Amino acid sequence: MSVGADTKLAQIAALVERAQTGKAAVQRLADRVSAVFVPVVIALAVGTFGVWMLTGASASTALTAAIAVVIIACPCALGLATPTALMVGTGRGAQLGLLISGPEVLESTRRIDTVVLDKTGTVTEGRMRLVKVVPTAGEDEAEVLRLAGALEDASEHPIAATIAQAARERLGSLPPVTGFANTQGRGVSGTVEGRTVHAGRASWLEERQALRLPAELARTRDAAEAEGRTVVFAAWDGQVRAALVVADTVKATSAEAVADLKRLGLTPLLLTGDNTAAARAVAAEVGIDRVIAEVHPEDKVAEVRRLQEHGCVVAMVGDGVNDAAALAQADLGLAMGTGTDAAIAASDLTLVRGDLRAAGDAIRLARRTLRTIKANLFWAFAYNVAALPLAALGMLNPMIAGAAMASSSVFVVTNSLRLRRFQPLHRRPAGSVLSWRCPQATAPLGGPPCRTSISPHPRRPGPESFCPGAIWRSAGRWWC
Repeated sequence: MSVGADTKLAQIAALVERAQTGKAAVQRLADRVSAVFVPVVIALAVGTFGVWMLTGASASTALTAAIAVVIIACPCALGLATPTALMVGTGRGAQLGLLISGPEVLESTRRIDTVVLDKTGTVTEGRMRLVKVVPTAGEDEAEVLRLAGALEDASEHPIAATIAQAARERLGSLPPVTGFANTQGRGVSGTVEGRTVHAGRASWLEERQALRLPAELARTRDAAEAEGRTVVFAAWDGQVRAALVVADTVKATSAEAVADLKRLGLTPLLLTGDNTAAARAVAAEVGIDRVIAEVHPEDKVAEVRRLQEHGCVVAMVGDGVNDAAALAQADLGLAMGTGTDAAIAASDLTLVRGDLRAAGDAIRLARRTLRTIKANLFWAFAYNVAALPLAALGMLNPMIAGAAMASSSVFVVTNSLRLRRFQPLHRRPAGSVLSWRCPQATAPLGGPPCRTSISPHPRRPGPESFCPGAIWRSAGRWWC
């Protein structure tokens, strides 16, 4: 059980705080300009006083003009321009389940032109089902499922978990495995009841285990892959004994998400370790034209790097441990909040809901926040540049200059607050019933929610008024 700083809520709060207190690149530029601007203004005020005295004006007139220059040039608006926009933007993102890890992410979103999407768990549900078991002649289907299920039960891969779960549901308890070995992204081996059992890709069995694929199983593989399904082969005693056909379901929102990314001017690309036929079937269903298939986990980083070397600015969206390195390599990493902690830690943006449509929303919010920061800085500088000559010429009373300086700060804050009105492209329908976790509950995040449900207001995406800081989870619940 996680407590204190180890809970999901504490980690999310720390992430938001880091994003709000950091400095974007544009703010660092403003800091450098301010470092020069302030001494220049002081020199200009002294010069204004001297010029007025040399022209024969009274000391009070000269001092009034000099004070007006100092007041009108006060860089309060410059100091507020970035942090206010960051705080409002990241806060609004947290309300919508979009967590920005730091302000430097804002600059990355502006340059992105290619989005690499992992398939399993990102474009698809990641909740696979065992469609059928095809044993070779003379093999018993139950025996195949028992041995393969026992071996796969020792693996953490989603496909392995599907096979193990199906075997447990049909046969009950499974025998233990010893000597388990995992060749990442290719297959697994182990000893089950004295037999050395292998399960994995056909290419892995042929190359690493020197096993030949029977013609009947090759036909099963070709037919299954043509339908976009994945085939795992089981072997023992020196022969490939069966094919286990597994199917995944494309998320209902993935096609919309891909369309949203295209409207943002981005090129989506599907990257997967699955077979080419299955990958192309999924890509065609959601509207992706470019596919890179049969990529081993350790090679995903190389594929992202290759795209970068060809001049692409790459965003990577993934959810698994095997995506973590690619997420870190990408110019912008987006992790599904329903994925692994390793992927979330390596990412720049976390999509808490696990809905791929949130990727487009996250990029839109980050870009809008950056535009707001730049607008704030522009108007703050423009105000100073325009008002300084008036103050130096004695055309501004210090009281008026003070009011103008305060109004510029109010303008910057008000402009930043406009980010609170940011809305995702696809809202949840009003009146849908959502469960939410009681603030008093002591169970860790992910535990059973209390039995209280609410129907959210049409303009409020969740129960923030009941549960401050509520965070959306893809299981259909709001969690404090």
